[in-house]
Order: sequence, then structure tokens, then C-alpha cells
Amino acid sequence: METASLSAPIINEKAKKLLLWFAIVSIGMMFAGLTSGYLVRRVAGNWLQFQLPFTFAVSTAIILISSITMNMASQAIKKGNNKGLTAMIALTFILGVAFGICQYISWGNLISQKVFLTGTQSSASGSYLYVISALHLCHIVGGLIALIVVFIKSLRNKYSAESRLGVKLCAIYWHFLDALWVYLFVFMYIFR
Repeated sequence: METASLSAPIINEKAKKLLLWFAIVSIGMMFAGLTSGYLVRRVAGNWLQFQLPFTFAVSTAIILISSITMNMASQAIKKGNNKGLTAMIALTFILGVAFGICQYISWGNLISQKVFLTGTQSSASGSYLYVISALHLCHIVGGLIALIVVFIKSLRNKYSAESRLGVKLCAIYWHFLDALWVYLFVFMYIFR
């Protein structure tokens, strides 16, 4: 009876991680499809070339720093440091919001370059850029929600060195979003 109760949390953790990985693979496939479509449409001609706003590079730096703070949060709870976890999760959240603000500013910079999402002056290249970056930002919002949940639970001391599944799942998803944005930024920089 005792072994059955001990294996239930392990099965629960494996199931939750598996579901997260299914979601990550699905999201990855969606962006692979979008970037493939981008390349196919680019080869078809009538492609507007423009400079990526510098704020996209700034947002890339911000999200890379947020990956470091997320890792510091994970390390803190591994050591049972709940205050460190709370502080680093809060900092990661702030950096995630800063990333979103940079994306918004980047879209404004694109508009000032006459690169539009839709309308008579829009182009496929601009539309792809807006859609890809906005879709990624939607997933960042999901990550911010997860960070809020982890933050609230950390304030209530729900995590410990032995019980930190929520932090692990949040960290996996956040690191994935960070790596995905770096890929998207490099892709758009090379193939603009």
C-alpha cells in the first residue's frame, strides 16, 4: 500500500511533464510551419526587405536575461530557498513584461518604416513578421500567467526542495519560449 502511494506523485509528475512536452512540440511545429511558409513565400517574389527594429535585439537580450533569472529561481528552490525563488520569479516576470513592451515598441518602429500588418500598403514579409512575433508574445503571456501562479504559491511557501514540480514545469516552458524567440529573431534577421 505504501509503495502505491509513493508512486502516485511520481506518475503525476511524469504525466504533467509529458503533457508539457506535447504542448512544446506542438508549439514548435506551429512555428516551424510559419517559418517554412515564410521561406516559401519569400522565394515566390514580391518580397519587401526592411530593417528589423533595434528593439527586437533589445527584447532578445531581455529574454535571455530572463532565462538566467528563471534558472536562478530553480536553483534557489532546489536549495530550499523560498525567498530566493520568490525574488527571482518576480524578476523573471518583470523581464517578461519588459520583453512584451519591447515587442510593442518594435511594432511601432515597423509602422514608422511603413511596414504594415494589413492593408493596401502591407506586404507578405511584414505580415509574417507581425504574426510570428505576436504569436510568440501570446505564448509569453501564457508564461507570465504561469509565473504569477508560481509567485503566489511561493509566497504561500507551497514549494520546497522536495516539492517543486510547478517551478520545474514553469522553468521548462519559459526556457523553451526564450530559445524559441532567439531562433525566431535569428531567422528573421537572416531571412528578412
